[in-house]
Amino acid sequence: MTTHLLNAALDAAERGWHVFPLRPGTKRPALHGEAACPRTGPCATEHVKWEDRATTDPDRIRAAWATGPFNIGVATGPSGLVVVDLDLPKPNSSKGTPCGVTTFKALCERAGQTVPTTYRTRTASGGHHLYFATPPDARLTNTAGLLGPLIDTRAWGGYVVAPGSTVNGRTYEVIDPVPVAPLPSWLLDVLTPESRPAPPVRVSAPRNGGRVADVALQRETAAVAGAAEGDRNAQLLRSARAVGRFVAWGDLPRHLVEEAFQGAGEAAGLPAAECRATIRSALNWSIRTCRPREAA
Repeated sequence: MTTHLLNAALDAAERGWHVFPLRPGTKRPALHGEAACPRTGPCATEHVKWEDRATTDPDRIRAAWATGPFNIGVATGPSGLVVVDLDLPKPNSSKGTPCGVTTFKALCERAGQTVPTTYRTRTASGGHHLYFATPPDARLTNTAGLLGPLIDTRAWGGYVVAPGSTVNGRTYEVIDPVPVAPLPSWLLDVLTPESRPAPPVRVSAPRNGGRVADVALQRETAAVAGAAEGDRNAQLLRSARAVGRFVAWGDLPRHLVEEAFQGAGEAAGLPAAECRATIRSALNWSIRTCRPREAA
């Protein structure tokens, strides 16, 4: 264990930030992925992703960092944060491409605003992370390039590397230790997805699946597509689990069920990758725990 990494993880947790270990010297989660899930401990019933395992519990943090010199990941969504990532031009960027810091300053000027003063860190590559507190009723997701070139944001479904971590021999450092500022309303407006009615989801269910299976698939995909913000992922998990028994019984082909729920989840506004992971986890659980048809 490297003491300064443990202390950095504990410091982040004291701020109310949910942390989890990253592989030493990298930005990749150290926790196992679904494909390598042992189905024991916290994952006894289903795979638990890093976002759900991130914690502010000092005892869990000490236990985790006692086993290795892990970098620190901050799960932005559970921490009530949105982090604006201002990157540097890539080696293959066009000559004269402005960095994210310059582009963000120009964005603020166009909005008639000053660059917000908030907790800021320098990344290993030389970019900046600006930390903001999200309103309690907002559930923002990650964006890439929405605010401008070389500007990404991390919220629900995302994480950032915390200061004290080292990647490629360079350390993430705090360059402005002021308190985390509330997300400015004008930025919140830009980052809030437009609410629009979910388009109808058309599912071509096989007719040999039986009326009950067909109706269940239609009903549950419609429930996902019409789910309210804040309940979309949970509804996707519930609905996919409900239909999973028909996959286990051979009434519906798995690929069709996955395609149907993928379309419904994206129609509700969930990121494609989040849909895929949730659907896969839900169907795996249903197939593994499904009772025989005659006992259901």
